[in-house]
Amino acid sequence: MTIIIIIIIIIIIIIIIIISKALGIETADKWYSHMHKPVYEEGDVTVLSDQAIHTDREVTANRPDIIIKNKKEKTCTLIDVAIPADRHVVQKEAEKKLKYKSLCIEIQRMWNLKCTILPVITGDTGIVTRSLRKNLEAVPGKHSIDSLQKTAILGTSHIIRKVLHCEA
Repeated sequence: MTIIIIIIIIIIIIIIIIISKALGIETADKWYSHMHKPVYEEGDVTVLSDQAIHTDREVTANRPDIIIKNKKEKTCTLIDVAIPADRHVVQKEAEKKLKYKSLCIEIQRMWNLKCTILPVITGDTGIVTRSLRKNLEAVPGKHSIDSLQKTAILGTSHIIRKVLHCEA
């Protein structure tokens, strides 16, 4: 289970690096040499990662993986990453949208920004939903679905190798 969490963190860092480069924020070229900061700011755009959003009303899910707040365009994008088993990919996407719906409504009310929820879901063997390409197009930068799939597949193969090695 901890390896899945590590894989999700790697995917989050990759997405943050791509977003930061698109916004002109200085970052490392490789994800493993990137010094992670919870807040990146460039002009009117703020990128938050793993930060809780404090709201007036109680919201149970208030900590998406990545938050992109654009004051100029008056938009806020909530990105949440998951790597479920392949048979749960579509279900997990709907679950993420439902999970952050109340937070999105609160952000629209408090910050007066148009809020969107973008789940980035890659199955454990690389299966993706039909809407992933459209979701990634809404995020700044040039994203590669191939690299997300490759990260998920390599992580799954690492888990399988560890399990098979323990049983031998």
